[in-house]
Amino acid sequence: MNAFVTGGTGFIGSHLVDALIAHNSYDEIRCLVRNQEKWLEGSAYVKVHGDLHSINVIKKALDGVDIIFHLAGIVKAQTQQEYDHANVEATENLIRLAEKTGIKKIVILSSLAAAGPSNGQPKKESDSMNPISKYGESKKRMEQMIHRIAPDDMSISILRPPAVYGPREDQIYTLFKMMNKGITPIVGNGFEPKLSMVYVQDVIQGILKASKNQKPGVHTYFISGDRITNWNEIKSISSTVLGKSSLSIKLKPEWVKKIAGVVETTASFFGTYPVINREKANEMVLEWTCSNEKAEKEINYVPNYSLEEGISRTLRWYKKHQWL
Repeated sequence: MNAFVTGGTGFIGSHLVDALIAHNSYDEIRCLVRNQEKWLEGSAYVKVHGDLHSINVIKKALDGVDIIFHLAGIVKAQTQQEYDHANVEATENLIRLAEKTGIKKIVILSSLAAAGPSNGQPKKESDSMNPISKYGESKKRMEQMIHRIAPDDMSISILRPPAVYGPREDQIYTLFKMMNKGITPIVGNGFEPKLSMVYVQDVIQGILKASKNQKPGVHTYFISGDRITNWNEIKSISSTVLGKSSLSIKLKPEWVKKIAGVVETTASFFGTYPVINREKANEMVLEWTCSNEKAEKEINYVPNYSLEEGISRTLRWYKKHQWL
């Protein structure tokens, strides 16, 4: 069986490519690579040079492919148009090309951001989608587009993970880096807002299990960790693994928004758009939780890694590779 992967050079995508290469069912893994191979360097895959809008390149690369894993997209942009171009339009192009080449199975990575904050109850797939960021809105529009254009004989699985952490991740890593230096910034009181997280290998497990569902139609699943957590618990586990304590700096939500505003305004003077921005601050002060119930029933997804083991594996990797 041959697979085509987008986003394979990224954090989650590179772990997926590793898993596909190690999987006996796959003969050839073709990966769309725009510039640098990054984590794929030295791996046994076929390089397809291009980006998500290289229509002719992708069309040629899909010849003989049995399944598409679409993980590529952007998570940081200034305008809705930029998000939609990368996350909505590119996905539509891919589905239409898959239809023309006769591919019947696609697995697409979305996000809890498409559904919006949970507000007291873990989000379920049947809940209304209420994103609060341009990124989340683009993922919502992507999902709506998929339902609108999906061919009747194609099986498309959409996965919505919450915050994903693990080896090679470089955003949540910033928090672990600060903890290692003895400081833990916490939004709220540490117990609220609650959040869902998922270890990267559990996301890969969910992707592979979803890929086996050949039932025609669009199937959407939340893929999360073993439990809902909070920042106090994350700090406690991390401190144990690191073998050092850290000072909690508890930030009121209004402070977080003000700090993000200053960072974003300052960065604009240098023509950049920072990771910590006003939209990200609006997300950080809210609750983000989701339920695995549907995924467990329909694709037999159950997290393999506890929060303790996931954080421990992640921090050990950071230390081994001198990130900490």
